[in-house]
Amino acid sequence: MEQLINPWAIPVAAVAALVIGAIWYNPKVFGSVWMRESGMTEEKMKGANMFKIFGLSLIFAGMLSILLMQLTIHQTGAMGMVGGDIDTALPSFEAFMADYGNAFRTFKHGALHGTMFGIFGALPILGTIALFERKSAKYIFINAGYWIVTLGVMGALLCGL
Repeated sequence: MEQLINPWAIPVAAVAALVIGAIWYNPKVFGSVWMRESGMTEEKMKGANMFKIFGLSLIFAGMLSILLMQLTIHQTGAMGMVGGDIDTALPSFEAFMADYGNAFRTFKHGALHGTMFGIFGALPILGTIALFERKSAKYIFINAGYWIVTLGVMGALLCGL
Protein backbone atom coordinates (compact mmCIF):
# COMPACT_ATOMS: atom_id res chain seq x y z
CA MET A 1 0.00 0.00 0.00
CA GLU A 2 1.23 3.49 -0.81
CA GLN A 3 2.20 5.90 1.93
CA LEU A 4 -0.95 7.68 3.11
CA ILE A 5 0.69 10.93 4.19
CA ASN A 6 3.67 12.69 2.65
CA PRO A 7 5.62 13.98 5.67
CA TRP A 8 7.18 16.73 3.54
CA ALA A 9 3.76 18.18 2.73
CA ILE A 10 3.30 19.53 6.28
CA PRO A 11 6.37 21.81 6.40
CA VAL A 12 5.88 22.81 2.74
CA ALA A 13 2.29 23.87 3.46
CA ALA A 14 3.40 25.70 6.62
CA VAL A 15 6.05 27.66 4.73
CA ALA A 16 3.50 28.42 2.00
CA ALA A 17 1.39 30.24 4.62
CA LEU A 18 4.31 32.57 5.36
CA VAL A 19 5.08 33.13 1.68
CA ILE A 20 1.45 33.99 0.90
CA GLY A 21 1.39 36.29 3.94
CA ALA A 22 4.48 38.12 2.70
CA ILE A 23 2.69 38.78 -0.58
CA TRP A 24 -0.80 39.42 0.83
CA TYR A 25 0.30 41.88 3.50
CA ASN A 26 2.81 43.65 1.26
CA PRO A 27 2.04 47.41 1.10
CA LYS A 28 1.47 47.08 -2.67
CA VAL A 29 -1.26 44.49 -2.12
CA PHE A 30 -3.27 44.78 1.15
CA GLY A 31 -0.57 45.79 3.63
CA SER A 32 -1.25 49.53 3.69
CA VAL A 33 -5.00 49.09 4.08
CA TRP A 34 -4.49 46.40 6.72
CA MET A 35 -2.15 48.68 8.71
CA ARG A 36 -4.69 51.49 8.66
CA GLU A 37 -7.67 49.26 9.53
CA SER A 38 -5.82 47.40 12.29
CA GLY A 39 -4.31 50.50 13.85
CA MET A 40 -0.78 49.23 13.19
CA THR A 41 1.96 51.85 12.86
CA GLU A 42 5.52 51.80 11.55
CA GLU A 43 6.75 52.41 15.11
CA LYS A 44 4.94 49.32 16.43
CA MET A 45 6.30 47.27 13.52
CA LYS A 46 9.90 48.35 14.21
CA GLY A 47 9.67 47.38 17.87
CA ALA A 48 8.53 43.83 17.15
CA ASN A 49 10.49 40.65 17.83
CA MET A 50 10.37 39.29 14.27
CA PHE A 51 12.09 36.02 15.18
CA LYS A 52 9.34 35.31 17.70
CA ILE A 53 6.56 36.41 15.33
CA PHE A 54 7.75 34.39 12.34
CA GLY A 55 8.84 31.42 14.45
CA LEU A 56 5.48 31.10 16.18
CA SER A 57 3.65 31.79 12.90
CA LEU A 58 5.51 28.89 11.32
CA ILE A 59 4.64 26.61 14.27
CA PHE A 60 0.97 27.66 14.11
CA ALA A 61 0.92 27.08 10.34
CA GLY A 62 2.38 23.62 10.95
CA MET A 63 -0.37 22.90 13.45
CA LEU A 64 -2.96 24.05 10.92
CA SER A 65 -1.33 21.80 8.30
CA ILE A 66 -1.78 18.77 10.54
CA LEU A 67 -5.45 19.61 11.12
CA LEU A 68 -6.07 20.44 7.47
CA MET A 69 -4.50 17.17 6.37
CA GLN A 70 -7.25 15.33 8.26
CA LEU A 71 -9.87 17.33 6.34
CA THR A 72 -8.36 16.97 2.88
CA ILE A 73 -7.14 13.37 2.89
CA HIS A 74 -10.23 11.26 3.42
CA GLN A 75 -8.24 8.06 3.78
CA THR A 76 -7.16 9.21 7.25
CA GLY A 77 -10.72 8.43 8.31
CA ALA A 78 -10.23 4.85 7.20
CA MET A 79 -7.04 4.72 9.23
CA GLY A 80 -8.99 5.95 12.24
CA MET A 81 -11.47 3.12 11.83
CA VAL A 82 -8.70 0.56 12.45
CA GLY A 83 -7.07 2.59 15.21
CA GLY A 84 -4.18 3.66 12.99
CA ASP A 85 -2.44 0.27 13.17
CA ILE A 86 -2.79 -1.24 9.71
CA ASP A 87 -0.78 -4.32 10.73
CA THR A 88 -3.69 -5.50 12.89
CA ALA A 89 -6.41 -4.47 10.41
CA LEU A 90 -8.74 -7.01 8.84
CA PRO A 91 -8.14 -8.02 5.21
CA SER A 92 -11.16 -5.92 4.24
CA PHE A 93 -9.18 -2.79 5.14
CA GLU A 94 -6.43 -3.71 2.69
CA ALA A 95 -9.07 -4.33 0.01
CA PHE A 96 -10.73 -1.00 0.76
CA MET A 97 -7.42 0.85 0.54
CA ALA A 98 -6.54 -0.97 -2.68
CA ASP A 99 -9.80 0.29 -4.20
CA TYR A 100 -9.93 3.79 -2.68
CA GLY A 101 -6.43 4.53 -1.37
CA ASN A 102 -5.79 7.25 -3.94
CA ALA A 103 -9.33 8.50 -4.43
CA PHE A 104 -9.60 12.30 -4.30
CA ARG A 105 -5.85 12.74 -3.77
CA THR A 106 -5.43 15.76 -6.02
CA PHE A 107 -4.37 19.39 -5.69
CA LYS A 108 -7.83 20.42 -6.85
CA HIS A 109 -9.62 18.38 -4.18
CA GLY A 110 -7.32 19.66 -1.44
CA ALA A 111 -7.82 23.26 -2.60
CA LEU A 112 -11.59 22.79 -2.44
CA HIS A 113 -11.52 21.50 1.14
CA GLY A 114 -8.94 24.05 2.25
CA THR A 115 -11.01 26.89 0.80
CA MET A 116 -14.16 25.52 2.45
CA PHE A 117 -12.30 25.39 5.77
CA GLY A 118 -11.26 29.00 5.24
CA ILE A 119 -14.82 30.13 4.52
CA PHE A 120 -16.60 28.06 7.17
CA GLY A 121 -13.80 27.97 9.78
CA ALA A 122 -11.48 30.96 9.60
CA LEU A 123 -14.00 33.59 8.44
CA PRO A 124 -16.47 33.05 11.31
CA ILE A 125 -13.69 32.97 13.92
CA LEU A 126 -11.89 36.05 12.62
CA GLY A 127 -15.16 37.85 11.96
CA THR A 128 -16.45 37.28 15.47
CA ILE A 129 -13.22 38.46 17.07
CA ALA A 130 -13.08 41.52 14.81
CA LEU A 131 -16.70 42.45 15.56
CA PHE A 132 -16.04 42.47 19.29
CA GLU A 133 -12.84 44.43 18.71
CA ARG A 134 -14.89 46.93 16.69
CA LYS A 135 -12.81 46.42 13.55
CA SER A 136 -14.05 47.35 10.09
CA ALA A 137 -15.40 45.08 7.36
CA LYS A 138 -12.22 45.81 5.38
CA TYR A 139 -10.16 44.45 8.24
CA ILE A 140 -12.30 41.31 8.40
CA PHE A 141 -12.19 40.69 4.65
CA ILE A 142 -8.44 41.31 4.35
CA ASN A 143 -7.61 38.86 7.14
CA ALA A 144 -10.27 36.30 6.24
CA GLY A 145 -9.32 36.59 2.57
CA TYR A 146 -5.74 35.80 3.45
CA TRP A 147 -6.79 32.69 5.37
CA ILE A 148 -9.24 31.52 2.71
CA VAL A 149 -6.55 31.75 0.00
CA THR A 150 -3.84 30.35 2.29
CA LEU A 151 -5.90 27.39 3.48
CA GLY A 152 -6.87 26.66 -0.13
CA VAL A 153 -3.20 26.54 -1.14
CA MET A 154 -2.24 24.58 1.96
CA GLY A 155 -5.03 22.07 1.29
CA ALA A 156 -3.88 21.68 -2.31
CA LEU A 157 -0.32 21.01 -1.20
CA LEU A 158 -1.31 18.61 1.56
CA CYS A 159 -3.63 16.57 -0.60
CA GLY A 160 -1.69 16.73 -3.86
CA LEU A 161 1.91 16.15 -2.78
